Amino acid sequence: MNNNELKKIALDLIRTTELAGHKSVELQKKGLKIITKPDNTPVSNGDLEVNKILTSKIKEITPSIPVVSEETVDLKKKNTFKTYWLIDPIDGTREYIARKDDYTLNAALIVNKIPAVGIIGVPKKDRLFYSYGKGNSFMIENNQTIKLNCKKKTPEGEIVGLSNHTNPPEDILNKLKEFGITSFKKLSCSYKYCVIAAGEFDVYADKVRAREWDDAAGQAIAEHAGAIVTNLDGEYFEYGKEDYINPTILIRRSKNLNV
Repeated sequence: MNNNELKKIALDLIRTTELAGHKSVELQKKGLKIITKPDNTPVSNGDLEVNKILTSKIKEITPSIPVVSEETVDLKKKNTFKTYWLIDPIDGTREYIARKDDYTLNAALIVNKIPAVGIIGVPKKDRLFYSYGKGNSFMIENNQTIKLNCKKKTPEGEIVGLSNHTNPPEDILNKLKEFGITSFKKLSCSYKYCVIAAGEFDVYADKVRAREWDDAAGQAIAEHAGAIVTNLDGEYFEYGKEDYINPTILIRRSKNLNV
C-alpha cells in the first residue's frame, strides 16, 4: 500500500470521526446507558454507537481488510492478521462516563504489523489528529490543519512528563527521572500520544500493558510526527500479536528532550 493510498484512507475517515465525536458528546449530555462487560469493565451506548459509525465507514473504504474492535473482538480466537484495522471507539470510557474531557475516538490501520494510518478524535477539546506515514502527522484545530513534528513547546529547561497514574509506582517514577522530568501529570487515554506529537509534553512512561487497539492510532500519530515509541526497555515492537496485548510503553518526543 503506497503513501497516496494511505493518505486517501486517512482523509476519508476525518469527517466520519468528527461526526462520531459529535454523537459521543450528544449521548454523553443526554445521560449514558452503562453495562458491565464480562471482564468487569464498563461500556456505554456511546461506545457502541461510535463503534458502529466508525466500523461502517471503514468497511466502506477498505472492504477487503478485516476490522478488529475492542467492542466486538472475540478474545478466545488468536489473532492471525498482519494487515488489519484496530478500533477503540472510546478510549477512556470511565472518563467519558464521568463526563470528563480526556477521552478519544481511535482507528488505526496496521500494515504488515506496523501502524500505517492513525486517526484520533478528541471531541470535547475540538481536536482531531491523523497520520499516514513518516513525516505526515497532523492536527485539525479551529478549522486549521497543523503539521506535527514533535517540536518542543514545553518551557525551556523543563521536561514535562505523563503517566497513567496520579501517583505512579516507584519504578515508573525512576524511569521518568532518567529523562530528567521536572513535573508530570496523569493522562491515561490515547490523547497522550497526540500531545507528545504536538510537542506539548515530552515523555510518557507506564507499565500498564494495554491491548493493541489502545495504542495503535496514537503510536501512528506520534511516530509519524517523529516521536520514539518503545517498551520501557527501549525495544521496538510490532502488532499482530495473538492475544493483542502490547508491552509496557515509553513515548519520547525525541532522543534529546531538552530541544
